[in-house]
Amino acid sequence: MEFVLNPFSITLLLSGLLVGALSLYIIFKVEGPIRWIAITMLCASIWGFFYGLELSVSAKETMMVFVKLQYLGIAFIGAFWIIFSLKYTSYKSKNYGLLISLILFIPILTYLIVLTNEQHDVFYTSFEVVNLGPFPTAKIETGPWYYINMAYIYFAFACGNLIIWKRFRFSDQLFKTQTRLMLLAGLFPLIFNIFYQSHIFRPFQVIDLTPFAFLLSYLIIGFAILNYQLFNIKPIARNKIMEAITKGVLVLDSETKIVDFNPAFLDFANSSREVKVTVKAEIIFKSRVDILELISIGKANIIESKFQLQEKIKIFQIEAIPLVGRKSANNGLVLLFDDITEQKTITEKLETQALELQQLNDLKDKYFSIISHDLKGPIFGVKELIHMTNSGLVSQEEFMEMLPEVSRNMEQVALLLENLLAWSSSQLKGGEVVQIQEFDIHNTLIQQKSILERIASEKKIEILIDPQAKSTAMADKNMVELVVRNLINNAIKFSERGSKIKISTHDELGLVIICIEDRGKGMSDLSLKKIKSGISFTTTGQNNESGTGLGLILVKEYIHKNNGQLEVTSEEGKGSKFCIKLPAVALRNNP
Repeated sequence: MEFVLNPFSITLLLSGLLVGALSLYIIFKVEGPIRWIAITMLCASIWGFFYGLELSVSAKETMMVFVKLQYLGIAFIGAFWIIFSLKYTSYKSKNYGLLISLILFIPILTYLIVLTNEQHDVFYTSFEVVNLGPFPTAKIETGPWYYINMAYIYFAFACGNLIIWKRFRFSDQLFKTQTRLMLLAGLFPLIFNIFYQSHIFRPFQVIDLTPFAFLLSYLIIGFAILNYQLFNIKPIARNKIMEAITKGVLVLDSETKIVDFNPAFLDFANSSREVKVTVKAEIIFKSRVDILELISIGKANIIESKFQLQEKIKIFQIEAIPLVGRKSANNGLVLLFDDITEQKTITEKLETQALELQQLNDLKDKYFSIISHDLKGPIFGVKELIHMTNSGLVSQEEFMEMLPEVSRNMEQVALLLENLLAWSSSQLKGGEVVQIQEFDIHNTLIQQKSILERIASEKKIEILIDPQAKSTAMADKNMVELVVRNLINNAIKFSERGSKIKISTHDELGLVIICIEDRGKGMSDLSLKKIKSGISFTTTGQNNESGTGLGLILVKEYIHKNNGQLEVTSEEGKGSKFCIKLPAVALRNNP
């Protein structure tokens, strides 16, 4: 047997061997439906390899042997394509075994007819060797079963393509890409076969280019299966996982270019149009110095960053995960973006509530101390004084001398008791009921001045009222009276002997403003901060008068409940000024 190689035969032999080797490797190494496309590839390699041998010999008998061996691939290539499509699309049927038998029936029958053609001439009617080109080739006159076989192959590829297309036409982009590649792999060789059968294009009038096309298509697919896991569920699963992750995922290479990202990341980007593969991170985060610094460091780290998204402030936790290759080489970085706005808000609320609860507990402990000391001491002192007077240990003259001091202490006790009762009421479930009413603020000031004027006169302190406001106030009258009484009492306590306390009122944009100003010892910056934060504190007066810190807590709380505002200015050694802003409802008539 003499072989004379030529370009056509060499191409077919080498590509046939390569595709055959790839097919066998995939069949034994890869599981699932991929094996069936590998079997289809093996059919193409058998066809191409033995066609290459056919083109390498000149003896008729040898050519006929190689033709019969070619049909091991030709007869079954369409059948295995249908089986692959059924396996790949997970087709299930109770009669699945019967269906496979029907698919393989014609290919088996075709091959038997080819092997026994000399007895019936059904597949081809004549076979001769011709010299129409640079080397001898076989010229075959086809019989009726040849056309049945060709029709079956076309039908098989059409059915397989239709099954695959109907299964994946509405799937995600990755499935669609694989589907298109499979359809092209099946259609591309058939186009060449149509050219051959219709005599449109036949080199040297007899050479069939169909096996060349099949080998080229399946060579590409074989390498794609091995290198890129084509038709494998892994890349599809990866894509599905990326889509399902609620965190934004951004993958950067060693040059900080975008390699991959999931749909959730687009929600974190201010401009999703800029987010594209190969775009550098510096462009996406050009105004985010903290993120750029995280990327430049390239190490595992977690930061928090605020974003302005759709007119809302969002807080994100950004985690950097380095992609380290062999020998600790930096291959890139994965950034995970997690929206922790709600979590952060809840945490801050819990921390605030914990702080408020701690302050309330501290305040409660302090007020129990007040009850046991500031109330108990003066009351027991009066009780003891009365007992001593009744017993004759203290004369009536001595009792009368002590009475002003006792009266002054009891007035402080009365105010303290009033504050305690008010605070206790505000802490009960539901709190106090605020009864908003219209009243004349100047009458309230005059009334509270008269109540506290005797205490002021003992320190020779003059209380002046400058009524400039023409509006009436709209608030809870009892609460406002308690607020004013506490502020005037504090002003008396911290004013020097012989000084003046000025109480003024004026109107301002729908508000009536009451200011109580003294020229006393003033407050430090720390004390001002405590007032603004609602923290209780105590200081002694000019004559070492004691305090509880309860008054200012009530002042701030009551003003807030009446939709008012409290402004405090003070300077140590120069005095303090408390201004209350309350809603105004009408203008008073000028006298």
